[in-house]
Amino acid sequence: MGGHRLFDSTYNMMGKGLDVSSFRHSLISANVANVDTIHYKPRDLDFNATLKQAMAGPPPREVAMTHEKHLDAGPLPDPIRASIYDNADAYHLDSVDIDEEMSNLVENNMKYRTTAEMMVRKMTILRHAIAEGGS
Repeated sequence: MGGHRLFDSTYNMMGKGLDVSSFRHSLISANVANVDTIHYKPRDLDFNATLKQAMAGPPPREVAMTHEKHLDAGPLPDPIRASIYDNADAYHLDSVDIDEEMSNLVENNMKYRTTAEMMVRKMTILRHAIAEGGS
């Protein structure tokens, strides 16, 4: 089974996209939670740059197959390396703009849901191909 992949690079990209969206959600949520914290520096990341960085990362670590009947588990997930920047305004004590954070939250949520929907559709195609191959 060596070199035989059930999932192509599209699954890898969608999976990393979901990871980046999830990580960005945690940053935005922290910003919203600290909206009234004085001197808090809101943080965010560039989704496209982070996804590109994640896709160009080091080669994935492979899981060792110790028995010939083991399925190929594919690569282990890599931790997200993001260029996080702060949006702090040095002239204001409360630099979190709640409108901007809520807008970022909605945008990020739409990206996550769209990517998840694409993943479901790819899985449906794969399930259909498997079912058609069995009959």
